[in-house]
Amino acid sequence: MIIMGIDPGLATIGYGIIEKRGNRAAAVDYGVIQTPPSEARPARLAMIYDALSKLIAKHKPEEIAVEELFFNKNITTALPVAEARGVLLLCAVRECGRLFEYTPLQIKQALTGVGRAEKRQVQYMVKTMLSLREVPKPDDAADALAAALCHAFTADFSHKNYIG
Repeated sequence: MIIMGIDPGLATIGYGIIEKRGNRAAAVDYGVIQTPPSEARPARLAMIYDALSKLIAKHKPEEIAVEELFFNKNITTALPVAEARGVLLLCAVRECGRLFEYTPLQIKQALTGVGRAEKRQVQYMVKTMLSLREVPKPDDAADALAAALCHAFTADFSHKNYIG
């Protein structure tokens, strides 16, 4: 099964594609979609939709896992990122049809066994679970792979996270 993970953002969107076979997973592709801050927000949102649509067409994921947003204090960045996340969700549903959402706590719990794990612990588990030589860079790509891995190994128990 091919699974795509997405770490939402406006300037930088992480993506990770894994292939799950039995109780193993392998990285197929990962990286980031970037939008230039000099562009108007509607243009950036269109860029996000187009780039994600191309990635989905290229890799043909059977399911997509998206990290839910968590904002501690900065509402100024929350709104633009939420708009970008909406575009990502729309594209994922339209182009794939099988979309699942996971909170950062669920992703950390699935990969490390601890819901309050530190970022470096999650990154280490991504590297280990995918048998990579080093932690995927940038962090957004590692976070997207973590979302995909979370889905790959918890989906049987998380159908409540399904949208579509």
